[in-house]
Amino acid sequence: MPGSGAAPAYRRIVLKLSGEALAGRQGFGIEPPILARVAEEIGEVVRMGVQVAVVIGGGNIFRGLEASAGGMERATGDYMGMLATVINALALQDAIEKAGVATRVLSAIEMRAVAEPYIRRRAIRHLEKGRVVVFAAGTGNPFFTTDTAGALRAVEIGAEAIFKATRVDGIYTADPEKDPNAVRLERVGYIEVLNRGLKVMDTTAISLCMENKLPIVVFDLNRPGNIRRIVTGEPVGSTVSMDTMSRLGV
Repeated sequence: MPGSGAAPAYRRIVLKLSGEALAGRQGFGIEPPILARVAEEIGEVVRMGVQVAVVIGGGNIFRGLEASAGGMERATGDYMGMLATVINALALQDAIEKAGVATRVLSAIEMRAVAEPYIRRRAIRHLEKGRVVVFAAGTGNPFFTTDTAGALRAVEIGAEAIFKATRVDGIYTADPEKDPNAVRLERVGYIEVLNRGLKVMDTTAISLCMENKLPIVVFDLNRPGNIRRIVTGEPVGSTVSMDTMSRLGV
């Protein structure tokens, strides 16, 4: 049942969480207070009547690309990274259920003892029943990022937007943590993201969103309540959408 307050502007969303988002200041592993806060925020929007799916990364545990740079075969490293996302997904499932919301983990790599296999129609059915769906193991294929998995799953389940959680409050012309002259772009088009090399998602994910006219909202996960604010239509972070140009031009 929808909760009180502002009516949600979205019916179904995909929340893209990096593994690093769960690590907090320690930089690795899972920081329980952050996990609990994210779970509470997800539960809050579910109680508003919004269907929420989550795609989670595994960089807080293992990064296949870094392992590849160290000499490991890329495919092997990527599969290990996919398994790391399953660990994060199970942790998030536990936290969301502690927040009072039924949750299902669907994995692109079958491991029936801990997760359901990913089946598109099953995922949609879970969402329709008010359950949070956590997608684990990326696309199930090496050489694809969890950003691409987020875009793919969002398109498959008919989500209205991807909410990409980051450490900064939107899309900037440069890394704001390194460049004090970086300017925040409130709205930007897919083509501009690609042409200017803006660090939003990888090019495969951006192209997939562009082809399917799927908006991407980039926001600061560290500010409590941002997920609810976006859901209710507040102008939070930066939005990537069709036929939009930033004020700075290209």
